[in-house]
Formats: sequence, structure tokens, C-alpha cells
Amino acid sequence: MSLTPETPLPPPGTRLRPIPMLIFGSRWLQLPLYVGLIVAQGVYVVLFLKELWHLFSHSFDFTEQQIMLAVLGLIDVVMISNLLVMVIVGGYETFVSRLNLEGHPDQPEWLSHVNASVLKIKLAMAIIGISSIHLLRTFIEAGNLGGVGRTTNYTETGVMYQTIIHAVFILSAIGIAYVDKLSSSSVDEARCHAAH
Repeated sequence: MSLTPETPLPPPGTRLRPIPMLIFGSRWLQLPLYVGLIVAQGVYVVLFLKELWHLFSHSFDFTEQQIMLAVLGLIDVVMISNLLVMVIVGGYETFVSRLNLEGHPDQPEWLSHVNASVLKIKLAMAIIGISSIHLLRTFIEAGNLGGVGRTTNYTETGVMYQTIIHAVFILSAIGIAYVDKLSSSSVDEARCHAAH
């Protein structure tokens, strides 16, 4: 059973009228944005190498807690970098132009079924992961709260707000996934009714 689109597609080789061509071509204005994110990715590589060198050079001076915090900082940089890759590759593929990576051995698995909904959910999960790392670092450093002679950069109120913000991220991701499930099931129902 084949579904025909509601709006017929123009025959191949047909030129768009000027206004639709301008509107459709405006998607290329996003190209400098994605190139800028690639530059930001390079900055994160430099930051990672700097933090890695700092960890290596102080590996005999640091306590176990300091090493753990440094490693969590490295993981944080990697997760933000992964988020950048998802936005650059997925966003470009979804909103600008196809990358034509079909059959390429290095094609990411998630790219084969990427669309705006999948990208939103993946980004929400990545943000929760990054927030989790920040919260874990906060909890480790917050162990010094209230101790005599101990100093920390965190207050009890700051830790509480960071925990609340993390919970809001989780609830937002659940909400996005739920709305996506509702919209995809309604699209499936509409296709089912159209087929009959």
C-alpha cells in the first residue's frame, strides 16, 4: 500500500518560483552557524588537552578527590563535545542539506533515522548527562560544606538550586518524549485511516 502526499511533488527538474526558491535557499544561512560550532569543537579539544596535561602533571600531588574531580571535568568536556557533534551533524542533515553518508563505514548509527523529533530527544538526553556530571562534581565538592576549617565554592542554597534545575531538565526530557510519542501515534493513526 502506498501513500500519496497531500501536496503533489513537482516533477523532477522543475524550477521553483522566486519566492519559494528564496525561502528554501535561506536554509544555507545556517551554514556559518554550524561552521562556528566546529570552531567551538576545536576550542573544546584544546581545553581537554589542557585539563589532561594539568591532571598528568599533578598526578602525584593531587588527592583522590582532586583526581576524581579532574576526571569528571574531562568527562564533562567530552560530553559537551558529543553534544556539539550531534547538533552539527544532526542539525545540518535535518535543516540544511543531506550529507549522503549512506554506506560510509563511519556513518553514525543514529544519523540513519534522524529527524527534528529524534534530535530533540537526543539533545535533551545529552543535556541531562552533562547536568548529571556537573551535579556529581557539585556533590563531591559539597562534602566540604559545614566542615570546620574547610572551604568550598558551593553553598547549600546553590546545591539545592542545581539539584532542582537538574530535576527540571529530567522532567523536560520526559515531557518532550511524551509529546513526541503522542504526535507520532497520531500520525500513525492518520496514515492508517488514510489507507482504508
